[in-house]
Amino acid sequence: MTRKGYRFLLKPTAEQAELFCRFAGSSRFVWNKALECQKSCLKNGKGVFSYAEICGRLVEWKDEFHFLKEVHSQPLQQSVKDLSLALKHCFDGSKGFPKFKKKGDHDTFRFPQGTKLDNKKVYLPKIGWVKFRKSQEIEGTIKNVTVTRSMGNWFVSIQVEMDVQDPMHPSKNEVGIDMGVTRFATLSDGSFVAPINSFGQVRSKLAGALRKLARKQKYSNNWRKQKRKVQRIHSKIAHVRKDFLHKLTSSISKNHAVIVLEDLKVKNMSASAKGTIEDPGKNVKAKSGLNRSILDQGWHEFRRQLEYKQQWRGGQVILVNPSHTSLQCSECHHRAKENRVSQAEFKCVMCHHEEHADLNAAKNILAAGAPCKPVEILSRMLLKPRNLPSFRAERTSTKSPCLHG
Repeated sequence: MTRKGYRFLLKPTAEQAELFCRFAGSSRFVWNKALECQKSCLKNGKGVFSYAEICGRLVEWKDEFHFLKEVHSQPLQQSVKDLSLALKHCFDGSKGFPKFKKKGDHDTFRFPQGTKLDNKKVYLPKIGWVKFRKSQEIEGTIKNVTVTRSMGNWFVSIQVEMDVQDPMHPSKNEVGIDMGVTRFATLSDGSFVAPINSFGQVRSKLAGALRKLARKQKYSNNWRKQKRKVQRIHSKIAHVRKDFLHKLTSSISKNHAVIVLEDLKVKNMSASAKGTIEDPGKNVKAKSGLNRSILDQGWHEFRRQLEYKQQWRGGQVILVNPSHTSLQCSECHHRAKENRVSQAEFKCVMCHHEEHADLNAAKNILAAGAPCKPVEILSRMLLKPRNLPSFRAERTSTKSPCLHG
């Protein structure tokens, strides 16, 4: 059994949109009320309330706040459930402590049951049938339905569960991919992908919009109008990047059964270089620009999309240690700092092999992660104990329209 999500644009009537706001507002109110109770318990040195205990208090809140009775109980219970999960992640150390939600900030509510589909309509309890823009067929059994508002529009996310047999990837190709800023991705078959730089395209426009926002009185009508303009720019940046990554990862996943990537720690790579007062950093401005470029690429999202798309198709994503992949020669395996002449140029001081530095790194990444026969790996390790194993399999170069050869 596997789960899959579909997201569509809703087309509610004015009355339905008003009900959406009520449901989202009530869900936000319950979240904040429950979080206040949990923080009070922690402040007094007591353990947090369980999900069942908070749901018991939810009955009392309905008697005290009558507007909660106008909303279906499922979204309210789901808010309590989400808070319990957020606290669990906080205590595990995987995430920070949950925060209070603000009005208009990620308005959402969820139904775990009671929903139905009828072609281009979805039934939501206490709301009724709502039209949506159906862009693809929905397969599987509905597990839950989530309604979310983004940039003034309402969207529905439908999570389904389906039986999926173990897939067999149609391709037998394998590829190593080197991630970068000048080139977003360089493939070991010689093709590369130029970066989209969605933030860099509108950086000056966003800066101007933020300056106008800063000059307006906070929470005034003009301030709210300008804030919506800023949000639209951020939304465009995210949509352009998301569209680029989905098209690229789909193309690579369809044409390669094995994909080898570097296990990059983006958080560490994009850390600030300011330092402290006692020990100030160097080249802070240059490092800040590099950090901005790294975060603009969306490397982690690229890896995440490849992983689940390969899982759907029966392929594999292998992660390797990124150390020294750009300093080692892909031909003779000699490793030295002098091999990297410049950002784009690689010339081995041992065998004088020359090629683009990113392509050389991509070949090393493939060699480090591609499946080899145990005897071949052992023999290479004996011959070159300090170098990466060399593996050069015959493969067919499959280029997509997004790739440059």
